[in-house]
This record gives sequence, structure tokens and C-alpha cells, in this order.
Amino acid sequence: MNATTDDNGSVRAVLVGIDGSPAALTAVRWAAREAVRRRAPIRMVNAFGWMPVHDADDPLQVVPKRRDALRRAAEESLAVAVAQVAEVAPDVEVSQEVMAGMPAALLVALSAEAQLAVVGQRGLGGFAGLLLGSVGAAVAAHAACPVLVVRGATDPPQDGPVVVGVDGSPQSDAAVAFAVEAAAARGVSLRAVHAWLDSVVPVMVSKAVDWDIVAAQQANLRTNCLAGWREKYPDLPIEPLLIEDRPAHALMDSIDDAQLVVVGSRGRGGLAGMTLGSVSQALLHHAGCPVAVVR
Repeated sequence: MNATTDDNGSVRAVLVGIDGSPAALTAVRWAAREAVRRRAPIRMVNAFGWMPVHDADDPLQVVPKRRDALRRAAEESLAVAVAQVAEVAPDVEVSQEVMAGMPAALLVALSAEAQLAVVGQRGLGGFAGLLLGSVGAAVAAHAACPVLVVRGATDPPQDGPVVVGVDGSPQSDAAVAFAVEAAAARGVSLRAVHAWLDSVVPVMVSKAVDWDIVAAQQANLRTNCLAGWREKYPDLPIEPLLIEDRPAHALMDSIDDAQLVVVGSRGRGGLAGMTLGSVSQALLHHAGCPVAVVR
């Protein structure tokens, strides 16, 4: 993969949120492998909130002992995460920071300096059975760079395809670019899924529609979205799927063997101003593999 650089020519880091949870450690291992592919450093951040008290003699309004305990716990979590990177990718440069503040807000702010932000699906503060934690949801919705939410308790398969949702929107085009590069870097196939059932016409007028013509139009749209990438990566196996189904359903049915699914933050059917569309939200909550959200 091509290295992403900042205005000074420095390679932007892969940003990883750490909180000591098993999901965060899975995200660290994924990020380490991704950093190798991108020839990028890793920036690991563990944020902790300072507990307020009502004490006029304490200008910071925090309990010093509690603050110090939180910081030590954050530092210990980072040390464990650094050891994970050393095991998976010993040559990757790693920086680590303990920062005071709300994790989601800090990661969103730091994402402006990163080429990719990686988080686990649910951290230590999540309720049992929660499908997606608040930090993962907030970072996916508001980060300035692509976000990878590593779903699942174990490392994803390394030989599965990369799956991408295609709908012709600008966000979809960005997702296709991300997915093509990811598949090429991994040496696996790309599965491009284009579903069009609920985005073409209202059901009330469907009897007046020539569905053969609609299907042909949608097939042309998908072909146009992939044409340039086929020329750039002629050896990349691309499996195009045109499915008459709702996009979220079609993608969920297409990722059983995938190592990664990539979607735009908001597709053609999204309302203006929405940070995440229904398809990306559905995958973030229910996919059985890591989900990349690209904007």
C-alpha cells in the first residue's frame, strides 16, 4: 500500500485506541499488521477521565489518588499493547501516550493527524451484550480519517476476501479505493457487492418499472465504479456481485468468509447531514469481521 504522508512528508501513523480490554488488544494486533503493509508507525493512545469532586481547595477538581491510579492503569494497559505489537510486527515503530479526557473525543481529534484509526468493537466500559461500544460508534461517525472497527474476539482470517459495498456515491468510490488497496496489499480477492432493490424506486410504483432495464443500469454503474481499478491492478481477482436486495442484507450475506468489509460512511440513500448511513451502522453492529468506514 502507498504510504500516506502529511504536509511535511512524514508518514502518518495508524492510530489505535487502547483501554485494556480484550477487544482493544485484538485491534492492536490488527493495527500492527496494517502498519507493516502501510510502512507506517503506530500511535497508541489510552485516555482516562479525571473524576470530579467538589473541593474548593483542589483547583483541578480531581481526587489526586484516583487520578494517579487511573494513570497507572492506563500505562499498564499500554505496556501490554506494546508487547502485542512487538510480537506481531517487531519492526514497526510505536509511540504511546496516556492522555486525560474522554476517549472518543480525543481519538476523533487525533484522527486528523492519522491515516487510519483502529478501535475495538467494545471496551471495558460497555454493557454485557452490547454490540458496539460508544467509543467505536463515535469514532466511526466523526473521525477525519478512515476508521477500522475490529469486530470479533479473535484475529480475522488472513486468507479471506476483502468485501466492499458499491453504490456509485462519492463515499462508495472512496470505499472502493480503500478496499482495492487493502485486497492488493493482502494478496486476496476483492468482492464488490452492489445491491439496488430499495434505492431505485418506491414499492408503490414498482409494477410500472421494467426491472430488466433497471438491472442493466445498475450493472453498468457497478462496472464503471470498478473499471479504472481493473486497469491499475490487472492481477487482482475481482468478484462483482449484483444483488436484488437491500444493501445491508446483501453485504451481511456476503461476508461470511471475509477478513474485512469496507463501506462508505453514507451511501446514495442517506439524508444530508447524516454522519453514518443505515448500511454502515448495520455492519458496525452486526458484522462478523472487521469493518472499515471510509468517507
